[in-house]
Amino acid sequence: MSWMLDPARVREAAARLAPLAVRTPVRRSAALSALLGGEVLLKDETAQTGGSFKVRGAINVVATLTDDERAAGVVASSAGNHGTGLALAARAAGVAVTLFVPHDAPAVKQSKMRAAGAELDTSGRDYDDAERLAMACAASTGRRFVSPCTGAALVAGQGTVGLEIAEQVPDVGTVVVCVGGGGLVGGVGGWFRATAPSVRIVGAQSDQTDAMAASLAAGHRVDVAVPPTLADGLAGQIDDEGLAMGRATIDRMLLVTEAEIGDTIAWLWREEGLRVEGAGAVAVAALRSGRSGPLAFPVVATVSGGNIDPQRHQQLVARAPR
Repeated sequence: MSWMLDPARVREAAARLAPLAVRTPVRRSAALSALLGGEVLLKDETAQTGGSFKVRGAINVVATLTDDERAAGVVASSAGNHGTGLALAARAAGVAVTLFVPHDAPAVKQSKMRAAGAELDTSGRDYDDAERLAMACAASTGRRFVSPCTGAALVAGQGTVGLEIAEQVPDVGTVVVCVGGGGLVGGVGGWFRATAPSVRIVGAQSDQTDAMAASLAAGHRVDVAVPPTLADGLAGQIDDEGLAMGRATIDRMLLVTEAEIGDTIAWLWREEGLRVEGAGAVAVAALRSGRSGPLAFPVVATVSGGNIDPQRHQQLVARAPR
């Protein structure tokens, strides 16, 4: 499957985002710059509406629904952030939304989805089970299933992260992106492949959420185990479209351990004052791991979200080495 992102669709998405989403800051990390010997900046999506980048794609999808789709409502599966973004976008547009989430999705994410007006089904054993339930609901009701990772409108919305990075750091050399199902790296990497192909795209995953890394290494889609992980937002399998986006955009994949993610959550709090969830810490954890290899500076690392249960965050900060 060949895949390419149209930059014009990303610019159109950026115009649609303005009423609800924000242009998030890029901030220099003095600590990471000193560690790596070059300029390192953080694209801070914890400052985004809903606490993660996911609202970008959701707004663009809702804005492009047909009249019949708006009237019927939408359904989705989510580990939390996609659901929150979709619920916020749907509420603003007067569209009903039902979300299928894993039974153990973080409480802070479940609370945000409900507060945004979504109807929740928490019967899924894990993310992949929640996705199967959501797709079955869509098939039986005729409602539009909104994937958290794929679809032209969704990926164009996520591509606005890349557009903003290009405007904020015009000489960027490397972008490090957390990778789950491929939507963010497809959007960010797709933007740079189309507009500045010399920019290197490094994907980062937990070794407990490595469907993309395993599939790229095998040359075909591989199903992986889905154990509990701090990076719940990256858990689950990828589909053929996600793999196609990964092949088209990722120059190199880096895997980090659960311990490295936990330590990085604490480090980001102490060094940068950022409250970051597991998935949001993965790109920075990859840079801190010492395994990043040669990098073209300036480097921008995506900090994709900040929706972490407060008690869990306190535990990680308390037990991490100083």
